[in-house]
Amino acid sequence: MTDADNRVILNVGGIRHETYKATLKKIPATRLSRLTEALANYDPVLNEYFFDRHPGVFAQILNYYRSGKLHYPTDVCGPLFEEELEFWSLDANQVEPCCWMTYTQHRDTQDVLAILDRLDLDTDKPTEEDIMKRFGLEEEYKQGELNCWQRIKPKIWALFDEPYSSTAAKIIAVISVFFIVISILSFCLKTHPEMRVPVLRNTSSTMADGNKTWRLEKTETEPHDAFFYIECASNAWFTFEIIIRFIVAPNKFDFLKAPVNIIDIVATLSFYLDFLLTKLQQESDMLEFFSIIRIMRLCKLTRHSAGLKILIHTFKASAKELILLIFFLVLGIVIFAALIYYAERIQYNPENDFQSIPVGLWWAIVTMTTVGYGDMVPKTYVGMFVGALCALAGVLTIALPVPVIVSNFALFYSHTQARSKLPKKRRRVLPVEAPRPKGPKAPGAPGGAGGPGPGGTRRMNAIKHNHPGALEAKMGRIAHGGALQELMPFRTVGMGANRPFYNNIDAQGGPTALSSLLVTPNAQLAMNSTAGPAPPSAPAPAAQLQCGEQDKILEKVPLLIL
Repeated sequence: MTDADNRVILNVGGIRHETYKATLKKIPATRLSRLTEALANYDPVLNEYFFDRHPGVFAQILNYYRSGKLHYPTDVCGPLFEEELEFWSLDANQVEPCCWMTYTQHRDTQDVLAILDRLDLDTDKPTEEDIMKRFGLEEEYKQGELNCWQRIKPKIWALFDEPYSSTAAKIIAVISVFFIVISILSFCLKTHPEMRVPVLRNTSSTMADGNKTWRLEKTETEPHDAFFYIECASNAWFTFEIIIRFIVAPNKFDFLKAPVNIIDIVATLSFYLDFLLTKLQQESDMLEFFSIIRIMRLCKLTRHSAGLKILIHTFKASAKELILLIFFLVLGIVIFAALIYYAERIQYNPENDFQSIPVGLWWAIVTMTTVGYGDMVPKTYVGMFVGALCALAGVLTIALPVPVIVSNFALFYSHTQARSKLPKKRRRVLPVEAPRPKGPKAPGAPGGAGGPGPGGTRRMNAIKHNHPGALEAKMGRIAHGGALQELMPFRTVGMGANRPFYNNIDAQGGPTALSSLLVTPNAQLAMNSTAGPAPPSAPAPAAQLQCGEQDKILEKVPLLIL
């Protein structure tokens, strides 16, 4: 095989690439390794294969065949690069290590976008179709087959769970936030001494002379009655809200297992249980301790604040870094607690604060977290040296994972801001490629026969410059019975009413003589003398054509056919 026969031309997105067939055989079982001239995208006139794909990505793919190394183009999005690799039947895992981090960034971005979709951070007003989709009633809604309860239930749910769905929903959200803030303030202020009422008790005592005296003793304090009424009003609203939201919830099980709803239910039940035991005069200190869960109602604000949702999921996304931080802290605390215990015992130290290793754990925690209460300090030089190492190790241990957590929050927040500016409705692009016309185009059309389009110009230039395979392919199609179809565009060219030459061809039974001229280019050809008087523009009848004249006619005829 010669060098010219071994070459192959690939036209990808309008950019032509030329390489050797042996180069494409280096990676078997791929699209380029199975190229044959029988493929539909092979152009015999231009002798090239056309692929309507991204030309920038193909440059790296062709370089992969040449060098055996697949690099990632930095100016292309990751999913687009994966689609192109899939089209060319290449493995995405073959990307070089130097480009792997850049290539896999889009996967992290897709994970973040998936999390943001689950968080439902959109502050735009949802449509009725979106709300019906939550309840699985989309088809019934489109067909108008909803009953009365199916129409009312999503609207009530939107009032209590979608603060941005309507003005009434915003009012209910403001009321809910108001009662949350009031209940938290009431829970905190009722513990202040100035906000509590002393409980006085009458006591009598007998004097030495036998007389009895009466006095008032302050036994304890209790919150002011106003706080009780505030909590009653707040919990009445919370109870009403929980019942309504549970009734109209799309999925009852998902509603009950949501952490925010669990906190709200437990906090509300603790108030009623505390009220019941107070009436029965069976107060319990343990119950008062569990009433602290009421302050966790602040988590309900996550339904109204996108920033709190992002913060919570930032900690979830940074769980590995937080676990790593805790592990290193525990490891350092145990090591330095043991070191400080033995360091303080090396020298004489009558004021030793570290009597045991468990006592040193508290000092190590305070020192590594750079809090430094000063309640326990080393007194010896060796102990001071250990304390300095503990402080430096704590700074490094805490400083390493913190930037990762900060970057995760910045990543979530930046994507949230970007999504808020994107259009909600994207233009629909049909995935089906429009079929190419099978027949020749009309003359003058872009890319048509003899037209000014780039396709026609390139094909014309290919034939003029004796492009390999161009003339042979055209003759082959004419010889197989396609002469009439090849000449149809030629006959439609308008030349006025006087077309003696072409009319003469039609009158003599079609282009039989011309087709015989085309399919036998190397024979001595003679025009039929019985064809009648020849027009001035036609060659003389019964004239023997010499080889030079035959070549001139063969050079012009394909141009006229195109």
